[in-house]
Amino acid sequence: MRKKRPFFKHYKKIFVNEFRGYSTSKFFKDLLAGLTVAAVALPLALAFGAASVDAENAAVGIAAGLITAIIAGIAIGALGGGSFQISGPTGAMTVVLGGIVGGKYGIKGMFVACFMAGFIMLVAGLLRFGKLVQFIPRPVVTGFTSGIAIVIALGQAGNFFGVTLHGETTVGKIINLFSEQMGDVKIWSVICSLIVVGIMVFYPKKFRKYVPGSLVGIILISIVAFAFKINVAKIGSIPSSLINSVSLKLTEVNLPMITDLFGAAVTIAALGMIESLLCGVCAAKMKSEKFDSNVELIAQGVGNMIIPFFGGVPATAAIARTSVSVKSGGQTRVTSIVHSLFLIVCMFALPSVIAVVPYAALAGVLLVTAWRMNEWEAIRTYFKRKMWDAIAMYMITLVATVFLDLTYAIVIGVILSLFIMVKNTSIQIECTPVDGKYVDANSVEKNAVIVYSTGALFFANANELEKIVMQQADKYEHFIFVIRGITYLDVSATDALSELVAKLRKDGKTFCFTGTNDNVYTHMKRSGFVELVGEDSFYPSIDKVLLNMNIDCSKYEKGLI
Repeated sequence: MRKKRPFFKHYKKIFVNEFRGYSTSKFFKDLLAGLTVAAVALPLALAFGAASVDAENAAVGIAAGLITAIIAGIAIGALGGGSFQISGPTGAMTVVLGGIVGGKYGIKGMFVACFMAGFIMLVAGLLRFGKLVQFIPRPVVTGFTSGIAIVIALGQAGNFFGVTLHGETTVGKIINLFSEQMGDVKIWSVICSLIVVGIMVFYPKKFRKYVPGSLVGIILISIVAFAFKINVAKIGSIPSSLINSVSLKLTEVNLPMITDLFGAAVTIAALGMIESLLCGVCAAKMKSEKFDSNVELIAQGVGNMIIPFFGGVPATAAIARTSVSVKSGGQTRVTSIVHSLFLIVCMFALPSVIAVVPYAALAGVLLVTAWRMNEWEAIRTYFKRKMWDAIAMYMITLVATVFLDLTYAIVIGVILSLFIMVKNTSIQIECTPVDGKYVDANSVEKNAVIVYSTGALFFANANELEKIVMQQADKYEHFIFVIRGITYLDVSATDALSELVAKLRKDGKTFCFTGTNDNVYTHMKRSGFVELVGEDSFYPSIDKVLLNMNIDCSKYEKGLI
C-alpha cells in the first residue's frame, strides 16, 4: 500500500502542480473569470445574507453575506482541494441558520455554531473522511436539494409579499400568511419580485457570460424604486468594513452555549461537507482535473473557523459560482481570490448603491435560484422511467427536508436507501439434478443434486438457501454446493449454513462444497465452519466431484468452475 504524504507536503504538491507553467496569459484568464464570478456572487451574497437572519437583523445579515463571500473566497479558495472551487454563503445554509438565529442565543449563537462546525470539518479532513460523501445515494442528494429549494422559496414569501411573517416554522408562517396576513400584502413588493423573476428567466443566454441576469434585475428594480420613490422595504446602510457590527467574541462563549449549539454545529458541518464535496466532484468532471476531498474539508474547516470573527455566516463551496468560474476560463485558485478583491471594492465603493436595493428584488433572485437548484433532468428520469426505488428515496428525503431538520433528512434518506439495497440484494439459487449416481466413501450409491448459488449471502437472505435445499431433501441424498458465485458471506449466513449441514447430517444426507473463493473460505475458516464440515468436504471445482462419478461435467459447469 502506498504511504500517504503528510498534509503539508501534500499541499505543496497540489500547489506546484496547479501553478506549473503559470503565465501572464493564464493570470488574465483568472482575472476575467474572477470579475465574472464576482458579478454573480454579489447579488447572491446579499440575498443569502439577508435570508440567513431574521428581519430584525437584516442589515447585519446582508453585511455578513458580503463578508462571508470575501473571506471564504480568499481563505477557503487559497487552501481548497481544487483549482476551481468558489465558496461563500449558499441557499441551503440559510435554511439551517434561520432556526439558529431565531433561537435562544440569536445571531451570536450562529457565530459559535459556525466556528464549531468549522472545527468538525477540519477534524473530518485530517481524518480523511472526504470519501464518505460517495456513500450518499444520488436520489437522496437530489431530494435533499429539492427540499432545500422549497424551503428557500417558502422563506422568501415575506419579502415577496412585503409582509413580516409570523410563526415558529416555515410551514407555519406560510399557513399564517394565507390565513391572516393577505390583507397586509404590498402590491409593489410583488410587482418588483415578479419583474426580477421575469428578467432572470428571459434574460438572453448570450449576455449571461458577461453580466448575470440577477445583477441586471436588481440594478433595474433599484433604479426604478429609487427614482419613483416606490414604497418597498430596502436594505438600507451597510457597514463599509470587513468586520461586521456583530461578530464572534470568545469571551462571550460558555460551556452551556457550546452544549446547546452542538447539534446545530453538526448540522452545519454535515451540510457544508455534503455541498462542498458534491460541488467539487461535479466541477472536477467539468474541468477534467483532480479534486482532493480531504484537503477541501480542511480548507472549509479553517475558513468557517475564521469567518465568525469577522461577523460572517457559514460558507460552503457553491456550484453556481464554481460552474461560472470553470465556464469563464478560470485557470487556478487565483480566480477565487480576484472575485473576493472585487467584492471588497464593491463594499467600500458602493455602500450607498447597495442601500437602495429592495428586499423584494432579492426575493425574486432567490425564487429563481431555488427553482434552478433542482436537478430537473434527474427528477424527470426517475418518474419517466418509473424508477420506484429512486422515487421513494427522492420523495421521502424531500418531505423530511421540508418538515424536519436537514441532518435528519440526510440520515433518513441514507437509511431508506440501505433498506432498499437490502431488499433488492437477492441471492440466486438453482438446483440441477445430476444424471448419475454419486458413490460415497463407503461405496454407497446416492442420488445427487448440484446447488448453484450466486450473490451476497447475508443476514437478510441467509434462510433462503436452507429453505430451497430442504425442499429437495426428500429427493436426493447428496448435495453439491457450487458457491464460487457467492461474493460475500456474513456471520448470520455462516450460522445458517451450519444449521443447514447439521440438518442434512441428521437426515443421513452427505454434501460437499466447490469453488469457494479465498475471501469466503477465509471467513468460513475463522468462524469454525470449515472445521465443522471437514476440509475434505471442499473441492476446488465441480469437475473434481463429477469426474469421480464418470459423468461429463461440461453440462453442469454454468461458467462457474
